[in-house]
Amino acid sequence: MGARNNRPSFAFDVRDLRFGMRGLSNYHLSCCVNTLLQTFSATWELADLLDKWDAAGERTDSCNVPQQLKKVLVAMRSDLPQPANHHDFLHCLDRNYIRLSVQHDADEVFLSILNSMQQQMDDKALALDIQNLYKISEETYLECLNCNSVQTLTTYQLSLSLHIKEDHNSLEGCMRSFFEHQELRGIDCCFCAKCGKKTPSKQGIKLISLPPILCVHLKRFRNYRGYTRKLDCKVNFPETFDLSEIPREAFLADFAQNDCKYTLYAVVVHSGTAMFGHYTAYVRDRREQRWYYADDSHVEKASWEEVQSTYGGRGRGTAYMLMYRRGSKEGGQQPGCSG
Repeated sequence: MGARNNRPSFAFDVRDLRFGMRGLSNYHLSCCVNTLLQTFSATWELADLLDKWDAAGERTDSCNVPQQLKKVLVAMRSDLPQPANHHDFLHCLDRNYIRLSVQHDADEVFLSILNSMQQQMDDKALALDIQNLYKISEETYLECLNCNSVQTLTTYQLSLSLHIKEDHNSLEGCMRSFFEHQELRGIDCCFCAKCGKKTPSKQGIKLISLPPILCVHLKRFRNYRGYTRKLDCKVNFPETFDLSEIPREAFLADFAQNDCKYTLYAVVVHSGTAMFGHYTAYVRDRREQRWYYADDSHVEKASWEEVQSTYGGRGRGTAYMLMYRRGSKEGGQQPGCSG
């Protein structure tokens, strides 16, 4: 894959190994899946739910994604010094059309794994609990500017995909832009049943509820004249943020906006170009709240300043997905927000 970051390495002692993380070997271009596995491992709520699941008949199914994911997350929690064995999981994904020896988009693979859990778990209540960990419920609306009639549709996303500009961005600014309404005029006019014709309108999204785990996807890849290119522009993101500080218009009137503070715990990093790249991850350890950097089988301590180096810039690894947990930095989920 692409060139990797030149970073100082540190030898692990026994304490680091016990409270740190295990690496994952790069097997048939598996850096994308390796990185996502590190973020899933850091999402202890997901591991706890999978631990409750006993697949019907207790027979190992080599094609069952959640069963193989549960198995590899257990292996990643052990204290062994060598990389965790995840080849069965990779072959399982291959049987589910996430092919080996192919470069993948991390957000697409992330969503595919979550969707597989909904489809392949026999305990549907538990599968729904897993979906609700990430579920962003929202209402899309279309308002006619002639008669002010409104059409609404309730939908959900499992990751919040944010458009970024080709200069300097901030996470807060990207979110504000996401929730701003758009006016549709001219050839973009929509049909209004009340007016009986196409009319100018405005459309937008309002939040119904937010999840315990908020996954943010920074849309760094653009199609340009038939080619995909990567935007290396800067996107500042905070270690903690309060979603209640974005405009009130982004929420439905009855949204329970009662302490919506989130803390960053994992960052998926992409280095290289759209056609030739490499994924790595920064994840925060649960017990010590220390940052670690994972580059396939190589794992080392990191700092918040190193995480900030992924904001962007040509020739650097850039943040592509951000995982935020609702609650304090110390790790306790706080009551409040819907979801």
